[in-house]
Amino acid sequence: MAEKQISLPAKLLNGGVAGIIGVTCVFPIDLAKTRLQNQRKGQQAYRSMLDCLLKTLRSEGYFGMYRGAAVNLTLVTPEKAIKLAANDYLRHLLARDGAGLTLSKEMMAGCGAGTCQVIITTPMEMLKIQLQDAGRLASLQPIRRVHCSTSGCKLIAVSPLLTRAYNIGPSALPRRISATHIAAELLRTQGVKGLYKGLGATLLRDVPFSIIYFPLFAHLNRAGQDSLEEKPRFYHSFLAGCVAGSVAAVSVNPCDVIKTRLQSLSKGTNEES
Repeated sequence: MAEKQISLPAKLLNGGVAGIIGVTCVFPIDLAKTRLQNQRKGQQAYRSMLDCLLKTLRSEGYFGMYRGAAVNLTLVTPEKAIKLAANDYLRHLLARDGAGLTLSKEMMAGCGAGTCQVIITTPMEMLKIQLQDAGRLASLQPIRRVHCSTSGCKLIAVSPLLTRAYNIGPSALPRRISATHIAAELLRTQGVKGLYKGLGATLLRDVPFSIIYFPLFAHLNRAGQDSLEEKPRFYHSFLAGCVAGSVAAVSVNPCDVIKTRLQSLSKGTNEES
């Protein structure tokens, strides 16, 4: 039986709302993921995800855990809308003569959806990673002791934040870098390709993710239907999404680590490029 095609406006709205809710709920975990992925052996500021979240909360406050969230909230709507709409359209296109989709065709639809979304995902991840990793870089800065002229007096001075690769130069006071400033500097110095650094690694992550996620979710979701006409219950669809997302995320995590490190413009002391 051919799958019913949902209208494009409904699919765009569905993807946008789902993306915004998802970012709001899990962004602190995503921040911890980025900081843990960028750590190098011998320069580990965080021992675990929980340790990273607690240290971030203590040093940067509650809103520090949402550093870079504005970028995601702005771009996640078109990203998820493109991804879901492309998958839905391709599934409808590949379903011919009333026959159901084979697994290979479901994977082809997922592949197309993952390829389309990187148009938005790559620059979004590029900007988000710079903001998320700033706290880790600050924690790696050495503490230097400054001796007073008076005997017995000793002061502690913390060196300022590392300047970013695209903003090298002396600065009297460290200033907070915004996503707008990063984007403007990259466009000025490197053009559009600066925002698409790590495009290959993003494709390497997002295409396999969609190939795994969409067919697995569709099959798990159908398992909760008593008949083809009846919609699965909400809790079953929710669990199907959790399982499919977890399996797909674990499968592509090595590619995600590569992407994160390639897109990090700033490095700590002695960190390789």
